[in-house]
Amino acid sequence: MRLLWIRLAAVSIFLLAACAPSPAPPAAKPTEPPKPAAPVASPAASPAASPGASPAASPKPAGEAPKTGPARLSDGKIVFGVINDMSGVYADLSGQNAVKAVQMAIDDFEAKYGKGSIGGPIEVISADHQNKPDLANSKAQEFYDRNSVDVILDVPTSSAALAIAGVAKEKKRLYINVTAATTELTGPQCNKYTFHYTYDTWMLANGTGTEVTKSGSKKWYIVYPNYAYGQDMDRSFQAAIKAAGGEIVASDGTPFPNPGNDFSSFLLKAPSLKPDVLGTMNAGGELVNVVKQYNEFRLKDQGIKLAIGLLFDTDIHALGPDAFAGTLYTTPWIWTLDDKAREWADKYRKLVGGDSRPTFSHAGNYSAATQYLEAVRRAGTDDADAVAKALEGQKIDDFFLHNGLIRAEDHRVVHDAYLAEVKPQSEVKEPWDYSKILSTIPADKAFRPISEARSAGCNMQ
Repeated sequence: MRLLWIRLAAVSIFLLAACAPSPAPPAAKPTEPPKPAAPVASPAASPAASPGASPAASPKPAGEAPKTGPARLSDGKIVFGVINDMSGVYADLSGQNAVKAVQMAIDDFEAKYGKGSIGGPIEVISADHQNKPDLANSKAQEFYDRNSVDVILDVPTSSAALAIAGVAKEKKRLYINVTAATTELTGPQCNKYTFHYTYDTWMLANGTGTEVTKSGSKKWYIVYPNYAYGQDMDRSFQAAIKAAGGEIVASDGTPFPNPGNDFSSFLLKAPSLKPDVLGTMNAGGELVNVVKQYNEFRLKDQGIKLAIGLLFDTDIHALGPDAFAGTLYTTPWIWTLDDKAREWADKYRKLVGGDSRPTFSHAGNYSAATQYLEAVRRAGTDDADAVAKALEGQKIDDFFLHNGLIRAEDHRVVHDAYLAEVKPQSEVKEPWDYSKILSTIPADKAFRPISEARSAGCNMQ
């Protein structure tokens, strides 16, 4: 019996030893540094599309796969702020309908990905800057500081646009300008938080100024609104005209705003200068009055052709196509461009009501809002620096922009532009079908090269 108990005890000890957990490995020494992570390969550098470009990050393809799951939103939501002219000369081409276009982009984004899928609600608020840079400045500060706006859109009137660029830089918040023309946004006033989306004075002058001059209209009399936009247009057109072999017989700034809309002193001066062409850089409601008075004074009958720096369908609609018939102009988009443009324009018309058709400002605000939201998805956050990085180098090919690219070097969005001609009423086949495309200006030729932007003072550092 004693021998049996000894054997049972030995078996128990063996079983306990076999089932006991293994001892833990010794802890790392406190002084031993952690092993470094394997280095992550950086994207390959590639030259930018424009002449004079230096190597930059490779363009990101349109439709690049975003990060999964909702983004980290700083305030639990995304807020768009639209600041534009809602009561003055640019209200028709932008105004309240630009706000509706942004809301349309939000609705379409949420229909595609699911409501709240980005991490919270998406809102849009708006303000009228009344074409006053000081008011634009204060509204931008209010939007960023009090209303937690993540990105400001639109902003026609170049002086107002430049004011907001300064606020965006100071506050380190994003700003995508859609409707101002000044190249200062991608020149001395460029900054890492400001993007210029749709067009600029270089694009307009490179198209219209060059083509009209080459067609034989060598002598130009330029009139322009005397503020940042008009002054920039004057410089850009003069450079393009002279490069094409033309000359400037005179250049006059008109008051802005012009409460009486009286441009007669400038138009009556034109015959004495003997120009081949009157080049007007006025826009919106001001342009409508310049063209009206040009026709009233029968300058065309005196051999003075009309060239228009910036033209919207709303301007043509105000006077009818015959008032503009035969006029060449450069544009980033028209609603009859192709089937995708028409489809979007039909959807827009249902949204705003009536027989209205969108201007390129309305379409541009929709496209820019969509690109911002897609960048938030890719970045996984609404942090301004992260979203800016997600936008840089992005390729865009939608109903609005063809062959689009967001240049990292100056935040200029380059894309195809178009030389167009206004039809006479006899050729108009449907309401708002006012223009025909004559030719396409490729994206890498439509905008100034990066080398010129740098020479003008753009430095993103």
